[in-house]
Amino acid sequence: MPYGLVMGASGDIGEAICRRLAANGWSLYCHYYQNEEKVLNFVSDLRSHYPQQDFFVVSLDMLKESEITGFLTQLFQVDAVIFSAGHTVYDLLTEVSSEAIDALWQVHVKTPLLLLQQLQGKLSAGKQGRVIFIGSVYGHRGSSMETVYSAVKGAQEAFVKAYAKEVATLGITVNAVAPGAVDTRMNQEWTEEEQAELLAKIPMNRLAKPAEIAAACSYLCSPEASYTTGIILPVTGGWME
Repeated sequence: MPYGLVMGASGDIGEAICRRLAANGWSLYCHYYQNEEKVLNFVSDLRSHYPQQDFFVVSLDMLKESEITGFLTQLFQVDAVIFSAGHTVYDLLTEVSSEAIDALWQVHVKTPLLLLQQLQGKLSAGKQGRVIFIGSVYGHRGSSMETVYSAVKGAQEAFVKAYAKEVATLGITVNAVAPGAVDTRMNQEWTEEEQAELLAKIPMNRLAKPAEIAAACSYLCSPEASYTTGIILPVTGGWME
C-alpha cells in the first residue's frame, strides 16, 4: 500500500487531494498548521470510508526550521509528497515587507527543499516515488500585485525541472500542477465585479474546482505516470495559456 504526505491538507485543494488519493487506495499523512478541526473532521471521514488504509494527522509550522526534525520522525514509509501548503500577499512590491518576503520563500521553497533532502531515501525505496508541487499559473506568467508570490512559484517550477533530472534514476518523478483561478476560500474575498472581470478572461468562463486540481495529482501519482517527470501541468481553463 502506498503512503503519501500531503502538505497543506487543511486547504481546500489539499483536502481534495487527500480525498482523491484515499479513493485511489493511498494511506496518507495529512499535514496542517492551522484549521486543525477541519483536518480532524475529514480525516475521520476518510477513516470510516477506507478502514483498511492508514490516515495520520501531522502538524508543522513551515516557518520554523527547528521543527522539521521532529516532524520527520512521525513519517515512516513515504511514497509521495504533495506540497499544497502556502499563501500569497496582495500588494505592490514596494509595499511588501521583508518579513512577508521571507515567509513566502520559506513556505513555498526552502522548507519543501529541506523536507525533500531528508525524504529522498524513503521516496526512492520503492523506485516509484512521486514529488508534486501545487504551483500556479503565475509561476510562468507572472502577476502584478503578486510579484513575490509569482517569484516563489517560478522558483518551484525551476526546482521541479532540475530535481527531476537529479533523481530520475532513483525512480522518483518530480512535477508541478499549475492551477489558474480555483474556487477556494482564498478567492472568496473578491467582489462580484472582480469575479466577473476575471471570469471574462477565462475561456471556460468559470473557476476550477479543487477536485479538478486533485485529479491532475491523481494522474501524476499513478503508476501510469512513471515516465512523466519534470513537467509543469497547467490546469487553467485556458486562462493565460
